[in-house]
Amino acid sequence: MRLALVKRWLVGRPMPLAQARHERLGKTAALAVFASDPLSSVAYATEEILFVLILAGSLALSYSLPIAIGIATLLAIVVISYRQTVQAYPQGGGAYLVSKDNLGIYPALTAAAALLVDYVLTVSVSVVAGIAAVTSAVPALRPYRIVLSVLVVVVIALGNLRGVRESAQLFAAPTYFFVVSILGMVGYGLLAATFHWLPEAPFEPHPPGLEGIGLFLFLRAYAAGCTALTGVEAVSNGVQALKPPEGRNAAAVMTTLGVLSIAMFLGITYLAYDFGIAPGGDETVVSKIARRVFGTGVFYYTIQTTTMLILVFAANTSYADFPRLSSILARDRFVPRQFANQGDRLVFSNGIIILSGFAILLIVVFGGDTHALLPLYAIGVFISFTLSQSGMVRHWWRLRPRGWPWRLTVNGTGAVATFVVMLTLAVTKFLEGAWIVVVVIPVLVAIFLVMHRHYDEVASALSLEGLTGPPPMNHTVLVLVGDLHRGVVRALQYARTLAPEAAVRGVYVETDPAFTVRLEDRWGKWGLGVPLVVLTSPYRSLLRPFLDYLDEIQSRGDDQIVTIVLPEFLPRRWWQHVLHNQTALLIKGALLFRKNTVVADVPYLLRRPPVAANAPRAPDR
Repeated sequence: MRLALVKRWLVGRPMPLAQARHERLGKTAALAVFASDPLSSVAYATEEILFVLILAGSLALSYSLPIAIGIATLLAIVVISYRQTVQAYPQGGGAYLVSKDNLGIYPALTAAAALLVDYVLTVSVSVVAGIAAVTSAVPALRPYRIVLSVLVVVVIALGNLRGVRESAQLFAAPTYFFVVSILGMVGYGLLAATFHWLPEAPFEPHPPGLEGIGLFLFLRAYAAGCTALTGVEAVSNGVQALKPPEGRNAAAVMTTLGVLSIAMFLGITYLAYDFGIAPGGDETVVSKIARRVFGTGVFYYTIQTTTMLILVFAANTSYADFPRLSSILARDRFVPRQFANQGDRLVFSNGIIILSGFAILLIVVFGGDTHALLPLYAIGVFISFTLSQSGMVRHWWRLRPRGWPWRLTVNGTGAVATFVVMLTLAVTKFLEGAWIVVVVIPVLVAIFLVMHRHYDEVASALSLEGLTGPPPMNHTVLVLVGDLHRGVVRALQYARTLAPEAAVRGVYVETDPAFTVRLEDRWGKWGLGVPLVVLTSPYRSLLRPFLDYLDEIQSRGDDQIVTIVLPEFLPRRWWQHVLHNQTALLIKGALLFRKNTVVADVPYLLRRPPVAANAPRAPDR
């Protein structure tokens, strides 16, 4: 009861199924729920490009702008592609469903595994990056970064367990605050740079480099900046969370997401290029731009605060999509069916809890270190991009609706581009830890297939096809007793309701002949006419003689069904359980996988002993 009250306080009151439609998201709320990850990516995408280019020297930083334009073009292609996907597949599922319908089950499971891995990494990376921003400002908190990261994951999980609409209300303000802050900084920065409102920046010495850039380094910088695309697929996996018409609303959210991401990403990159900002040191590129534009006043700290919040709450995108994708996989029998169950608040609670558990595990294992987690990031999402867009190419080729050549060209171009980025990420980050993702994805696919085979075998074994009629059944009920008391009498009453009296027997395993005599004497009065079978046990073993007797009964044929009734008395206090023998648990464990055997507990709740009629009464006061 107390646990139920705690759960209600943390999660909220249960919601009726009829309210599910009211829990759907409008476009404004959906943008906050699904866009926090892709929008937050612009906070570090430019920095990732500059970190690679600086290896070739300060002059190479000028390539950041054309690289950013190329990434923005790819982002636009991917957004347009997913606009087509959400309208073609309004039931949700994203890359998994598209690949399943057009490429086959193995590509589909690969896409699903890649996305699930990426969602877990998104939570870990986003939270750790957000806490790193806090510990950078307050170094005294650095020793507690793992604890703080875990607490943030728990808070986000609880917010999502409370329901879709409540999580949208919780995370909407930071998301829109970040968008307004970054666009305000970019807009004012462009005006200030155009009209020379800002003072000359002090000279920053750049580290020496190769002073030249080759194709491989250019591709590496391009791939590093493509972290700006992570999370774009989120809307396609959660289409069913939107209000109807789901497909049209999801397409509108995708468009808004693309426009905002491109504008912020290109704006930040241009300002970094125009101000001559180089990466490195203890300050992020966004922080350097904000300091250059606003100085160290209120607006600067506003940018830093909103950046920290969006990085932390970027994890919410995974909480919107991981449970939904898991529920779709559960529906198709590739993951445990529990993932398809909705909780009290009409959310997929099991998926939320499992996602949180894995994210916390990664945070602890990698010591809350952002740089240790980043090499694992983004590969999974580009695998899903490639498979999704390849699937859409086949989709248009098969159906050939109006305008299909243009649609096929868009998806084909996107598939090739994301495939090149995926290969570049895998090669350049393989030794840094990306090999873990490359290994985990095939292992997950194998696990999916094993689970699916199990569910198929269960369905085949339970199928009614070929069943000519129920087989005959001879039922025997055995009441296992160790003494005769009120709990045993109640169990005998219950056993007599299960089968004719001739098929009900009490069974006692003798370890003390003197006690057997006393038991048989009382059995005649309180045994309710049920015969008592006494099994001798020279070595004082309870299980062996009983199992031998059970074997004897069931050896008569496959139609022998035996129900074992276990009388159990339950103490009134939880701690009193340890004072009593736990024989029933041992028996149930021994009979757990035994054929044609049913085990039934008959609990008897102990009450205070009744006061005898001739007992002295307490004196009146």
